[in-house]
Amino acid sequence: MSEAETLRVMPREMRMMSERILSLTALPKGFALMASDVVMYSEAMGLGGFALLLERLEALETADPSRIALDGTRLDASGQHAWVAIPSLIDLLGLAAARDGTARIEVANAAASNELRIAEGLGAREGLAVTVERTIVTATPGGGGDRILDRVMRDGCAMPAELWWRVYDLAQTALTPDSVVSRRHAGPVIVTEDGKVIGRKDNDDDTDVSFIGSVEKRKTQGKTA
Repeated sequence: MSEAETLRVMPREMRMMSERILSLTALPKGFALMASDVVMYSEAMGLGGFALLLERLEALETADPSRIALDGTRLDASGQHAWVAIPSLIDLLGLAAARDGTARIEVANAAASNELRIAEGLGAREGLAVTVERTIVTATPGGGGDRILDRVMRDGCAMPAELWWRVYDLAQTALTPDSVVSRRHAGPVIVTEDGKVIGRKDNDDDTDVSFIGSVEKRKTQGKTA
């Protein structure tokens, strides 16, 4: 593939797109935020990454983290995608390693179980040295720093442009359609039709809010100017 057909995507964009796409699923909103880095780590570690996100989106749309159950040292994913199990898996590994010095958990019934390897990358962020062998995950304190995130922050991830733009197009469907009202309202701030900013005190700047007024109003103003 030529360089022109490859994009180097940085963490901000990867996190933004995966967060938006996961918000389209049944995952609780707080959980979707927790899981957004899972896709980026999968991509950075040469696993399924964003291609797998698109391929398995239908299954993720009905994902239910509450079905995951722990029985001793066995984590039953109940058919959920490995990405859905990983946040809970990391938490449990951290608790067991802090208490016992080492942790060992078997992950059963996880779809795309090879993606459990992501725990090796994410575990380092939590100060854990994690090893995944098939469905057996072990951890000890001392991850040695988050080398994967350090690398991605520096170099990003090389990705086929065709794949990335499909990801981008899907992510845009999570946004509110563009309209005069949507352009006037963002977060806690809303701009009235006459340009008054409500909800922000630091409006002593040179922000031009005239562009978000109604088209008809601007046409009228233009005729009477």
